[in-house]
Amino acid sequence: MSPLSILLLSILSGSVLCQYYDYEGYLDPSHLLGPSGPNCPQNCDCPMNFPSAMYCDGRRLKSIPGIPPGVKYLYLQNNQIEDIKAGAFANVTDLRWLILDNNRIKSSKVEKGAFEKLASLERLLFSYNDLSEPVGPLSKSLVELKMIGNKLSMIPANLMVGLENLTSVHLQENELTTEGLDGALEGLKSLHYLDISHNKLGKLPAGVPKSVQMFYADNNKIASIAKDYLQNLPQLQYLRISHNELADSGIPAGAFNVSSLIELDLSYNKLASIPEVNENLENLYLQVNEISKFDLGSFCKIVGPVNYSKLRHLRLDGNHLTRSSVPFDASNCLRQAAELTVDATD
Repeated sequence: MSPLSILLLSILSGSVLCQYYDYEGYLDPSHLLGPSGPNCPQNCDCPMNFPSAMYCDGRRLKSIPGIPPGVKYLYLQNNQIEDIKAGAFANVTDLRWLILDNNRIKSSKVEKGAFEKLASLERLLFSYNDLSEPVGPLSKSLVELKMIGNKLSMIPANLMVGLENLTSVHLQENELTTEGLDGALEGLKSLHYLDISHNKLGKLPAGVPKSVQMFYADNNKIASIAKDYLQNLPQLQYLRISHNELADSGIPAGAFNVSSLIELDLSYNKLASIPEVNENLENLYLQVNEISKFDLGSFCKIVGPVNYSKLRHLRLDGNHLTRSSVPFDASNCLRQAAELTVDATD
């Protein structure tokens, strides 16, 4: 079965705006910045041309070395670190970035008070360790928090209280449940990016801040969307709920009719029909569901000179549709579409 792309008005001229936040990693420029200062610990680099940075990444370290005063950017990723002592950061209370990705740190091996004095910390990257509980307390100045690929089953309700500068939270690839997240994100007035994909959520959690613009919950067990849930997120632009268990019975009428949405991904679910979406939506992904009818009413209630769908990309391949399923007057409703894809079986 091969996909058939139906070009409605114009050819595809550009790629869809990327919906994923892809952190490229952290370049280690220490070898470009000259020799280290005299107080630098063995196996690390503290370039004299960049005295506020200390590079200890990929050095097979089993513990955090002594950190000289003045360091604000600390790179400890890709090591074999197993614990964090209470006084590990005592000399660098003005630390801004702390990167601990890809180590072997367990929650039980993080001593109480280890992060308590890091009042200026802006980025805490703690992905791919062995955390069963999140570390804390967290700095009020925190902007980005990453705890991807750990064993977290819940986030305490008080962990993020007062973090009004936090804009980006990455919690994917853990063991989080809906109950374990309910209310944990309340009060994050600046949160724009939230990724809780690859967890064990049965539904979207309560208390997601109204400021969220990019929300990813793919690869969970979500079977329903609460009525008005998305209407309570007035700035939401990108929503991904692919690879879940959504069926028509779990979606209230108009659940996805949100004027702020630009991109919606509902692929790899159990939908039997195309849900109603707002006319402002530009990208809709519904591939690999159980849809057997192409209903233009899902996109356009009224068609006229100023009433039509803004959709540019519509994926419907992997459903029970053929080319003849597309109504002959689809071009009136979908007049801005660059690509519409169904399965070619006729």
